[in-house]
Amino acid sequence: MMNTSIFSYTHPCRLPDRMERQTVYFEEVGKENTAKTLMLVQARLQETFIQKIVLASTTGDTAKKALDMFPAPKTQLVVVPHQFDFSSKANRFPAELVASLRAAGHDVHFGTMLFHTENLYQSQIPVLMADLLRCFSQGVKVCVEIVLMAADAGLLTPGEKVIAVAGTGLGADTALVMQAASSQHLKHLRILEMICKPLNEIVKS
Repeated sequence: MMNTSIFSYTHPCRLPDRMERQTVYFEEVGKENTAKTLMLVQARLQETFIQKIVLASTTGDTAKKALDMFPAPKTQLVVVPHQFDFSSKANRFPAELVASLRAAGHDVHFGTMLFHTENLYQSQIPVLMADLLRCFSQGVKVCVEIVLMAADAGLLTPGEKVIAVAGTGLGADTALVMQAASSQHLKHLRILEMICKPLNEIVKS
């Protein structure tokens, strides 16, 4: 059984009003946190008026779990797999799952992964941005990337509040409340709340 550390923080909003939320920190990274992450997202949706979840899913396993938990039209999933020809000739996300998600009223977007464009632009800036975000966790980096990608595709409205879900390798271990923006207006992108993330600590041997 995996242990989690829970820390309740006070959101620094306008005084004298304030909002208190819980952030869950996982002691380990990985897919073992997927069920808990999705449950935390489900609970946060019930507390807010957010209607869209932007979800990273490489093989489709996380997307399948989310499809069962978040029915449309009450909640709309925007699933973002790897782009084609990223790490293998065949995309690992099943074509039949793409059809199932779209038939259920959700979106699936195969787009250019913005933090992996160094070969296209011959610039290390995307790599530097990705590494900086990985200081929080791999999932935070992916959440930022997929929200930008979904907004670029017109699947999110600039300024729209969404929950982004991603992980480290496979599965999900990070969930953020975000305000969407396109890559053309990066400075308007906002991370509003952290629902959960791994501690991301480097353990010295």
